[in-house]
Amino acid sequence: MRLIITQNVTLDGSIEMLDDWFDPVIDDGVDQSDLIAENRRQDAECDAVLLGRQTFTDFRGYWPHADPAGDPVGISDFLNGVQKHVVSGTLTDPEWENSTIVSQNPLGRIAALKRRPGRNLVVTGSITLCHHLIHAGLVDEYRLFTYPAVQGRGRRLFPDGYAIPSLRLLDAKHFARGITYTAHEPVPVEG
Repeated sequence: MRLIITQNVTLDGSIEMLDDWFDPVIDDGVDQSDLIAENRRQDAECDAVLLGRQTFTDFRGYWPHADPAGDPVGISDFLNGVQKHVVSGTLTDPEWENSTIVSQNPLGRIAALKRRPGRNLVVTGSITLCHHLIHAGLVDEYRLFTYPAVQGRGRRLFPDGYAIPSLRLLDAKHFARGITYTAHEPVPVEG
């Protein structure tokens, strides 16, 4: 399995949503069919989702109870059905179907998940977990949906002082409202 980090990000690089720059279900008459189709394409390639405790708890509090009629993107159906792995040292019962708690040796267990046959293991949100995965060299691909907003603050995907010498562009698209999508993979350092 490939480990893929998928994030929504501002032009200034923030993935922490402190303002109202991201809304997956804006209904203002602007055609979002191409963005919805891209999200569904990526969901179809995903065998499992990996989440940190806070993102999992936030998702668990909303998506299992969301009205599918009010979710044209299909996030609730996807998240309720996909296998979810939550990294947490405090949770004991996930309280959400298809969920497994990863509490002991999380980086080792995630590396073992990657060795399983399958398509993609996707991480979204979960900023602290993403930082650990990046530092451990476990990330195979970065998928960024960039929103035309500058937040001026907030945590970023890549921790301060961390560098990836070269990334290879795998895909790029643009959508309504000025949203862009790029996918990158780290280029192995020869040595």
